[in-house]
Amino acid sequence: MGASTSITGVARGGRGARERILRAAEELFYTRGIHATGVAALMKAARVSPRTFYVHFPTKNALVEEYLRRFERDKSIASEAELERGDLTPAQRLLAIFTPGEGDPPTLIRGCPFHNAVIEGAGELTEVALLAQRHKQAFRDRLVATAAEAGAADPESLGRQLAVIFEGANALAASCNDAQAFLDARQAAKTLLDVALSAAPGG
Repeated sequence: MGASTSITGVARGGRGARERILRAAEELFYTRGIHATGVAALMKAARVSPRTFYVHFPTKNALVEEYLRRFERDKSIASEAELERGDLTPAQRLLAIFTPGEGDPPTLIRGCPFHNAVIEGAGELTEVALLAQRHKQAFRDRLVATAAEAGAADPESLGRQLAVIFEGANALAASCNDAQAFLDARQAAKTLLDVALSAAPGG
C-alpha cells in the first residue's frame, strides 16, 4: 500500500490521501467558501473516509491553515507571481499584477484566498489572520523592492500605494464579479508609476 505525508511530516497510510484532501480544499474553499464547505463535502471530493481525513487534519481549521500555507510554499497566487517574471522590466512587472485572471466565462471572480479566509474567520481564526498578515506584508515588501528596481523616487511609498490599489481592485472585482476593476486599477497604478519614475533623479 502506498503512503502519504501527514501535516506533521510523518508517513501515513492511504495513497495520496493528504494531497487529495488538500486539492479538494483548494477547489472547494476557494469557489464555495470555507464556511459553506463542510467536512463531508471535502471527504467526498477527496474520496477519503472520516478516519483518513482526521488522521491528516485533526480539525477543519488545521486544513484551512494548510490550504493557505500552500499558496506561500507550493503554488503562488497567479497575479502576485507576475512580480517574479524574468521577461518583463520591473516597471512592467508592477503593472502586470493588475492583469485580470484568465478563465472561460462566466468565471466567478473570488479574489484573494487570504482576504476571503480572514473575512470568513471574523476574528475567530487567529492563525489564519496571522498567515494573511504575513502574506500581505511579504507582498508589500516585494512591491517595494520591485519599485526600487524600477528606479522609483520613493519606492517605499509607491510599493505601499500599489498594494492598496491592488487589494482594492481584488475586493471590488470579487464583490461585483467584474474584471473591469483590474483595468481601472492598472490605469491608476500606471499614473502613480509614471509620476514616481519622472520624479527620480534622471527621470
